[in-house]
Amino acid sequence: MQKIRERAARIRLVVFDVDGVLTDGSLILGDNGTEHKVFHARDGHGMAMLLESGVQIAVISGRSSEAVADRMGSLGIKYVYQGQADKLQTFVTLLQQLKLDADQVAYVGDDVMDLPIMARVGLAITVADGHELVANHADWTTDSPGGRGAAREVCELIMEAQGALDTQLQRYLQGRP
Repeated sequence: MQKIRERAARIRLVVFDVDGVLTDGSLILGDNGTEHKVFHARDGHGMAMLLESGVQIAVISGRSSEAVADRMGSLGIKYVYQGQADKLQTFVTLLQQLKLDADQVAYVGDDVMDLPIMARVGLAITVADGHELVANHADWTTDSPGGRGAAREVCELIMEAQGALDTQLQRYLQGRP
């Protein structure tokens, strides 16, 4: 675990997949074709604290959903890429835009389409219920499944490794959310 914390201390950007990572992977379709997604409130709060700690967050998803755009917008996440058939190209463009090296990035994925990015980043993470092939290539696996606290674990790991988690918690203990 010490090696994981050392890698986490260098992270400047966390990239999340959506379906199966920020959600449980269920696709809920309404009668009119509207897609609904369920996000965990604690995951969102962890992401907000990570942003406040100075680490950027991006989302790269193969699917497109207005619910994702709305949720990420409400969290203040600026880098949201949906409908990305080639996630790796999007990732490379994002690195260039932010002037980051791949070893400064953590990527959280759950299925094989996430492997091209996971193979290149400084910290490859999967969720507890991620596909076995992905788990075999991950540096770290969360205890929680996708959409049920996994993103919060990732955020807290990085904040702890960077010495920012206690600062965030102190704000709440002092009544300054």
